[in-house]
Amino acid sequence: MNRHFDYLVVGAGLFGSVFSHEMKKHGRICLVIDKREHIAGNVYTSIKRGIRIHEYGAHIFHTSNPKIWNYINGFAEFNHFVNSPMAVYRGEIYNLPFNMNTFSRLWGVRTPKEAEAKIRSQIENLSIGEPQNLEEQALSLAGSDVYEKLIKGYTEKQWGRSCRELPAFIIKRVPLRFTYDNNYFTDRYQGIPIGGYTPIITKMLEGIEVMLRTDYREFCRQQKENASAGRDFISYDKVLYTGMVDEYFDYCLGNLEYRSLRFEKEDIPECDNFQGNAVVNYTEREIPYTRIIEHKHFEFGAGEGTVITREYPAAWKPGDEPYYPVNDERNNDLFLKYQELAAKEKGVIFGGRLGQYRYYDMDKVIEAAFEMVEKEVK
Repeated sequence: MNRHFDYLVVGAGLFGSVFSHEMKKHGRICLVIDKREHIAGNVYTSIKRGIRIHEYGAHIFHTSNPKIWNYINGFAEFNHFVNSPMAVYRGEIYNLPFNMNTFSRLWGVRTPKEAEAKIRSQIENLSIGEPQNLEEQALSLAGSDVYEKLIKGYTEKQWGRSCRELPAFIIKRVPLRFTYDNNYFTDRYQGIPIGGYTPIITKMLEGIEVMLRTDYREFCRQQKENASAGRDFISYDKVLYTGMVDEYFDYCLGNLEYRSLRFEKEDIPECDNFQGNAVVNYTEREIPYTRIIEHKHFEFGAGEGTVITREYPAAWKPGDEPYYPVNDERNNDLFLKYQELAAKEKGVIFGGRLGQYRYYDMDKVIEAAFEMVEKEVK
């Protein structure tokens, strides 16, 4: 027996789920497969002792697009969480983003005029002409104190190399805010879904068949084998592929670069409050992790005990989970070549951060999925 679908959607993360949900509204039948044992991709949340755990790093939903905000609120009610991370440098604690609270802690200044003068003086003393690398670029934008204490070590951990070895264009600007405002995002809408992200994806995929622990290549091979042998098989008109575009083409043009992450989760049932904030960054190079997340603070201390996660940046190699595309000149040029191959691939479209080799905030993922649906139903 042949079961036929309009689309095989590879990946049950946010992009694939929004696409499938919207295509269902247009009468298209999708089959969603994912190699993981759960839906929701990197926005997957679990629960322990009433604490909602962001298993793949902190995900705070924020957007300035009312259409996207209204859409996502159709799947969950959001709380009023505001992302106000802290930074620790050699035992000193600073507010992020860089604002008057940060500058007051650094230099004892009270007014924006004093802070601006301090930064301007440091930049002038450095006498940097045309920045030749990320270090010079950051110094020329923020001065030496902000760079040395809050940018340098954190950036080097993220990228796995010295700031002097990184191109200047990675930092186009440093967000210096001369107000006493610790809200990291400037978007109009912000919050955490009450109940976590997994129920959102569950609702999106209602009435859509999902197969987990299913590798795309193995799935295709199995269906061809079944069809040839006269056994039951699955067919489809088109594929939406949200995995790595270079992997799809067997790295035939070479590997695109990614940065990976390793998460070290610690359950502390005897402690109700480990660090007093949802996100604390560690900006010195000597501490191997970039930040500690204390999950219960996303929902204002709900749950018993606490659970924390340390995030360790890591070099990526095939078989690892890719988190961040390395969008430098070399990789972007290589992606354009893969994009040319993708355009010639009949019956396959590529979406999401891995399929499009682009870092997306969650609201931009939804926008991109909407755009793809619109193209497909024309």
